[in-house]
Amino acid sequence: MSASTVIRMPSLRRSRRRTSILALIVLSILAVLVLVPIYYLVVTTFKSPAEAAANPMGLPASFDLTVYVDAFLKMEYPRAFLNTFLITVGSVAGVVLLGAPAGYALSRKSGSRVASIAFLTLLSGLMFPYQMSILGLYEVVKALGLMNSLLAVILINVAVNLPFATLLFHAFTTTVPRELEEAAGIDGAGAIRTFVTIVFPLLRPAVVTVAILNTLSAWNDFMGPLYFLQSREKQVILQEVYRNIGQFSIDWTSLFPMMVLGVLPLVVFYLILQRQVIGGVAGSIKG
Repeated sequence: MSASTVIRMPSLRRSRRRTSILALIVLSILAVLVLVPIYYLVVTTFKSPAEAAANPMGLPASFDLTVYVDAFLKMEYPRAFLNTFLITVGSVAGVVLLGAPAGYALSRKSGSRVASIAFLTLLSGLMFPYQMSILGLYEVVKALGLMNSLLAVILINVAVNLPFATLLFHAFTTTVPRELEEAAGIDGAGAIRTFVTIVFPLLRPAVVTVAILNTLSAWNDFMGPLYFLQSREKQVILQEVYRNIGQFSIDWTSLFPMMVLGVLPLVVFYLILQRQVIGGVAGSIKG
């Protein structure tokens, strides 16, 4: 080892150490920026309006869980949670079951002119938000007799999120070796059986990523339920939270605990499935 190499190694170690310290500082600042609103939301749920205005960032005088009990009862949480859960599960299942075979078929037929036109037509749905055609969509839902139905919101969520899911499955299908499909064909498997038994299990990272993104989208969807769910029996968590926002005033005492109850299922979802969430996103990006 030459003398110049020996001299260069300590300087390289110092440079890496400085980079690590700088990265740690930046990540710490970002963590604080993310945690401060969460902290403010949680501590405010235990404060009276006067206490929240006088000391916004301070700890509450007491931690009384009756505010959560009152919010739970006021928003009819079990009913609202069930409606939100059914819409989310139905939307995610629909997007995965339609997007995976569509992306696979369009990827394998990418040389076909018809497949190219179909793919571009499908991707055009990413260019415009569906809110631009909400009046026409309202008339379609009404004509189909789906007003005030959870199915209407599910179908809308599937239609809105299907283009991006198809794009993701289309890109990820290119990583699946064609030799596996050819071997299945030699064994007598048809196209559907080959996709279900060979291709779809290999699309797991993309499936997890699509499921994560659409869970967030469906759970946090407010416009769809607001337009198409009129009766309170069919309404979702965000609509119950919205009830506290009036024309001239906002009931902060009820609003903040309801917001926590609305976000809590997503937090539990990520805590339980954090390994699958990280692995799915990483695998999809790698693919």
